[in-house]
Amino acid sequence: MSGNTFGQLFAVTSFGESHGPAIGCIIDGVPPRIAISEADIQPYVDKRRPGQSKFTTQRRESDTVEILSGVFEGQTTGSPIALMIHNEDQRSKDYGDIKDKFRPGHADFTYFRKFGIRDYRGGGRSSARETAMRVAAGAVARKVLNEILGDPVVIRGAMVQMGPNLIDGENWDWDVVDDNPFFCPDAKAAAEWEMYLDEIRKEGSSTGGVIEIMASGIPAGLGEPVFDRLDADIAAALMSIPAVKGVEIGAGFAAASLTGPDNADEMRAGEDGQTVFLSNNAGGILGGISSGQDIIARFAVKPTSSISISRKTVNENGEDVDVATKGRHDPCVGIRAVPVGEAMLALVLVDHLLRFRAQCGL
Repeated sequence: MSGNTFGQLFAVTSFGESHGPAIGCIIDGVPPRIAISEADIQPYVDKRRPGQSKFTTQRRESDTVEILSGVFEGQTTGSPIALMIHNEDQRSKDYGDIKDKFRPGHADFTYFRKFGIRDYRGGGRSSARETAMRVAAGAVARKVLNEILGDPVVIRGAMVQMGPNLIDGENWDWDVVDDNPFFCPDAKAAAEWEMYLDEIRKEGSSTGGVIEIMASGIPAGLGEPVFDRLDADIAAALMSIPAVKGVEIGAGFAAASLTGPDNADEMRAGEDGQTVFLSNNAGGILGGISSGQDIIARFAVKPTSSISISRKTVNENGEDVDVATKGRHDPCVGIRAVPVGEAMLALVLVDHLLRFRAQCGL
């Protein structure tokens, strides 16, 4: 299967299936002599780990990351870094009754039509389980970004909408994000979401969400002006996350309702010759190149396709059947997509930083 590698100079290839013995990734292009260990990676992977609240899948995985290569005496060697996480709590029997049926909204149908074979256990390769390795690779990317740039690069995300329920932007508080199970920056909204999602969960249904991610400390100049635009690569990275159906940068679709003067991010000369922007409708990217402002993107995640409510479908023989999915699934997969979105943004930024350094110096 092609299409398993992301990035050019900082290239990440992932492997493994949801119910296989392990998942893993190979990271090629990491500069040498950067201090890194499992302890640098594990906290980010833990943010995505399942079973941490009743609002995520109850699959029990420690998601312990192992470094297999590319690090010697605590430093990167410049050779490929191999990371692996063993799967520990698979329940393949939960999928026995639906192994010949295509779950609506899932990748079952398209995988079977393309390859003529599919791993029905938890979706196999199409499972969001694969994203744990993106988060692990993103942790390495963050180390490289900070090593090269020197100043702290902050990449963080928050869930700003669950189903039809939006946060109040006036209540935004980054300190609240880690104090609730939804990565929500609005404490009042988080309390309301808890009641909403509890009902969704008890019904055997699911709901979607919108996640906002931001990177600060990124210098101007990253990205290319035509095909490899920074915002285009960010959009591609976020769209590659399972269940993502929409991406916007900065003001995004709301920019269509603005006038030219309202949308323009005016500039003034600041201290020490630094340019100061008076707004950030562009999301930190102009002409495909970073402006030095905060990079801001949002992505929409659809409701989880694996639900226990019976739905109409067909089987591999083309016969009409009904399907209801057993097993342990996220009632809102968007919750654990927050650390995945952060990781994908980190991977894009480190790749473009290395490309900038190769072309223009630093």
